[in-house]
Formats: sequence, structure tokens, C-alpha cells
Amino acid sequence: MRIRAALATAALALFPFAVSAQQPAVAEGMTAVAPGKFAGVVEAKVTLVVDSIDKASRSVVLKNAKGETMKVVAGDEVKNFDQIKVGDNVVASYTQGLVMTLKKGGGALRERIDSSEKGSAAAGEKPAGYEVKEVTFVADVQQVDRKNQTVTLRGAVKTVRLKIKDPEQLKLIKKGDQVEGVFAEAVAISVVPAPGKAKK
Repeated sequence: MRIRAALATAALALFPFAVSAQQPAVAEGMTAVAPGKFAGVVEAKVTLVVDSIDKASRSVVLKNAKGETMKVVAGDEVKNFDQIKVGDNVVASYTQGLVMTLKKGGGALRERIDSSEKGSAAAGEKPAGYEVKEVTFVADVQQVDRKNQTVTLRGAVKTVRLKIKDPEQLKLIKKGDQVEGVFAEAVAISVVPAPGKAKK
């Protein structure tokens, strides 16, 4: 599954966060929550185990549940590297959400407003951090494909294709209409002690 592959990459990289794919995963299925209102959410989580550590090169070998391993180098942005121990778990969670409202007839200017927030662990704690990105937008409906149940939206920066699951709601959307909405994406990554190895 593409989203799980992207999430694994984010977890393996630790920092910086690997969010904002070119085509949002949530685009694969929007659900009508009211006439002209649509929402979609994608959530995933992955846990990897620290198999070995090379402090000189700041590299860590991580292992998944299948026993597959990958070596990654923790850059200077990964604080508290010395707190990582063999057997610790690297836990990453990923959430992507989109809420849209149909505006019949359009006429407004396409726009996009980006905002973000991030944080990391305090000194002395296990490495951890999060990043949340939010985009508020107004986009033009460029194409409606009822056979494939998709709509193509042209925003101020890029164009995306969304799948609308409800064919009756899809009938409400016409080329030339607009949608306004909010797209949010969040990644949280933390290193936690293995069971039985927590601090006393």
C-alpha cells in the first residue's frame, strides 16, 4: 500500500518529516457527509525496532516485523541521539484529512494558505517529534468524470484528482463550480523503550 510505504520512509528517516506527497492518499476516496460536503481521512502506523547502533557515524539499523532491516543515518536535527538504545521501538503515525464544501457557479479567486507546526523532544528524553501541515484552499472544478467517479480540481498551486464514492453527490458537481476546503497532514515519530526496559 502506497501510504504505508511513505510512512515507513518517514519512520526510517526519523527527521525531517516526509510529508506532503504530490498526490494525497486521501484523494483515493472522499465520502459525502452532507449535500455538497465531502470528507476523507487516511491513518496509518508503523513500529520498527532498533537492531544496532553505530554512534561514530550516527547510524541506526532498524528492523520491521518481517525481520527486514534498513540502515539510516540520523542527522544533527535528531536530538538526543545518545538516548537511543538497541531494542528500542521507533513508532511513527501518519494522518491525512481533507474536508471540502462545494460552491456552485464559482467566481472566487483560486487561493492557497499554508500553515505548519512542529515540535521535538526536550533535552535528555528519547528522540521524538511531530509536524502538522495544513492547507486552506479554494479550487476550480476543472473536470468531472462520472464513469470513473472522479473530479479534477485546479488550485492556486497544483491540480489534483479526487475520487468521490457517492455517485448521487457526484451529480451535484459540474465543471466551473468551485470547492473550498482544508487539507491537513500530520506525522508523529517517537523512540520508546522496548517492553521491560522502561526507566525505573
